[in-house]
Amino acid sequence: MKKPFERAVSDHGATVLRVCRAVLGVGADADDAWSETFLSALRAWPELPNDTNVEAWLVRVAQRKAVDIIRARQRHAVPVALVPDRDDASAAHTGDRVGVWDVVALLPDRQRLAIAYHYLGGLPHAETAKLLGSTPEAVRRAAADGMKTLRRMLADTPRE
Repeated sequence: MKKPFERAVSDHGATVLRVCRAVLGVGADADDAWSETFLSALRAWPELPNDTNVEAWLVRVAQRKAVDIIRARQRHAVPVALVPDRDDASAAHTGDRVGVWDVVALLPDRQRLAIAYHYLGGLPHAETAKLLGSTPEAVRRAAADGMKTLRRMLADTPRE
């Protein structure tokens, strides 16, 4: 028997938010993707088969919502006060400190998404590969490379 939708939100809401933040960065876009994920899930909930892996299903919905937001960003210019000089680890610093999400945002897309879906979303590499249009081996390598880069970058910089 399928559990109530409210229970799915309380059980998996934090995981979905972590995935949204890993893909979109901390801020309003990630919060919007989280909200849109659960609005879509609520609409589909009555038709969802009882044997569905709810967490994996929600991560997939979140991934699609995040892609929608990324596509919308690409269609609209975003004004900024200052144009950054370079896109590297030093750009993520606020003073001498760097946040984990700032460092995650600096990873190449494939590594960032592999980490988000596998480590934060809990999807197996095979499922992550389907989402990324890749092979499980390539996703496993991207996730490992991303984690290695994160460890190195976080070891070299003070954190918030």
